[in-house]
Amino acid sequence: MAHYRRVGDVPSKRHTQHRDASGRLYYEELMGEEGFSSDSSLLYHRELPSAITASEIWDVPDTATTPNHPLRPRHLKLHDLFPAETWAGTDVVTGRRLVLGNGDVRLSYVAGSAPSPLYRNATGDEVVYVESGEATVETVFGALRAEAGDYVVLPTSTTHRWVPSGDAPLRAYVIEASGHIAPPKRYLSRYGQFLEHAPYCERDLHGPAEPLHVTGEDVDVLVKHRTSAGIVGSRVTHATHPFDVVGWDGCLYPFTFNVRDFEPITGRVHQPPPVHQVFEGPGFVVCNFVPRKVDYHPQAIPVPYYHSNVDSDEIMFYCGGDYEARKGSGIGQGSVSVHPGGHAHGPQPGAYERSIGAESFDELAVMVDTFRSLDLGEGGLACEDPAYAWTWARRG
Repeated sequence: MAHYRRVGDVPSKRHTQHRDASGRLYYEELMGEEGFSSDSSLLYHRELPSAITASEIWDVPDTATTPNHPLRPRHLKLHDLFPAETWAGTDVVTGRRLVLGNGDVRLSYVAGSAPSPLYRNATGDEVVYVESGEATVETVFGALRAEAGDYVVLPTSTTHRWVPSGDAPLRAYVIEASGHIAPPKRYLSRYGQFLEHAPYCERDLHGPAEPLHVTGEDVDVLVKHRTSAGIVGSRVTHATHPFDVVGWDGCLYPFTFNVRDFEPITGRVHQPPPVHQVFEGPGFVVCNFVPRKVDYHPQAIPVPYYHSNVDSDEIMFYCGGDYEARKGSGIGQGSVSVHPGGHAHGPQPGAYERSIGAESFDELAVMVDTFRSLDLGEGGLACEDPAYAWTWARRG
């Protein structure tokens, strides 16, 4: 995200001496993507960021997947995965259950109210959509406030933890990439500024405002990383607390973006899903469908036309409002629909006709389209509605 920020105490020139009031040097860390060739930030630590005292195996949540075979659309009821009695003991990191995944992206869900351990995902960026609840996300860059409707964007290897607040559990839909996630290139100038046709801009992005100072020794951090055997986990013990940064600057940092700040693009006839795009990642895109005015041609049919996404799987997470195209299917708040490549899909029976004359839709959904097929994780298999695939064949 090429949008410069400066937070806390940094020297006037990079890679030069930076000392505290007693004359002791701070330790400069470059956190950057693509081997010094892309976005980066410089962080200034009180102690050595590389000093560790132990490392042991951490068993990551189940990452096994099952192919969608035989091919069929699916309805996954994510709220069923976390009944109320589990919330107190579940955190946003270790409590995740894999819903769908492939080599490019993994989609998980979690609901809980426990603080998470310190965590660092070294396999790729994470975008966490907060369905409901509130939390503080403490990071090596500083703290972020997260609330319902926020996308929390966490660059690869950002050390952080989730601290829920309030009476309700934190419900989170987690998109983990195998690379980096950014706004679509068509929204940006060649220098990285949001262009006038973009549905959001720099003012809508909220990064840490001040450093977060925490002291401690022998501090454990859970690290998700890759080996030749696949995704694994390690529990790495740092000699001192990673949250010892006095200042940082650069273009790489965590931030929040609330879906309420997305300005929908509409037209006289139905607009295709790319107008709803909010992020892109390696092998996938993220879109959001927000409350909006709909098509205003006098002969318009506002719900989507039937379509075959021959090169992608379409995954829709329904997280608010009333999704007109799915009435009568059993889909509701907390549902995920899986419409795989090779299957023509569209509105449920009757929705096509009922939408004629509608002036607006009150709906909220997060869509992930992938360009390689997705397999089902253990969480997806555990919460499937087996009747969904046949709902288009119903009449009346």
